[in-house]
Amino acid sequence: MKARTVEYSQITMTILMLPEHANARGNVHGGEIMKVMDNAAGVVAHRHARSPVVTVRVDELEFLYPIRIGNLLICHAKMTFVGRSSMEIFVEVSVEDLSVDEPPKTALTAYFTFVAIDEHGKPQPAPALELVGETECRLHAEGEQRYLSYKERGKKKMVTEVPVCSVNAK
Repeated sequence: MKARTVEYSQITMTILMLPEHANARGNVHGGEIMKVMDNAAGVVAHRHARSPVVTVRVDELEFLYPIRIGNLLICHAKMTFVGRSSMEIFVEVSVEDLSVDEPPKTALTAYFTFVAIDEHGKPQPAPALELVGETECRLHAEGEQRYLSYKERGKKKMVTEVPVCSVNAK
């Protein structure tokens, strides 16, 4: 399986925020934005793996700036880390107020983890990530640390689970 670059799968999506995306105050629902982010990250993962993928985790979702009806949402997604079957995608959402001459502002960011799956829904290997440049190497190392941290937390959960006990009634 040939390694693929970050550039190979990265995407940018733009969507005009309309009334159906917002609450009564004119702010776009966070869930609407998260849906766009998940779709963008899913496209990146699917494009990289060239197989079906499923979302398994969202990390560090941080809302930084509000998005309102009439704003242009700009969603940029790119691969940061690839394990055996899991892939981490960094998603950044910027917002542009089309009525003023100002550059877009970063509204929120998050890391999405997807797993490549086969036709039976079982994890399957994903192509390695070919890193180009210092920034991609740094992002990959940071993604690997998140991945290892998550795996370690999972092991601790399994070890520290309290067994269910039943009391025999007499």
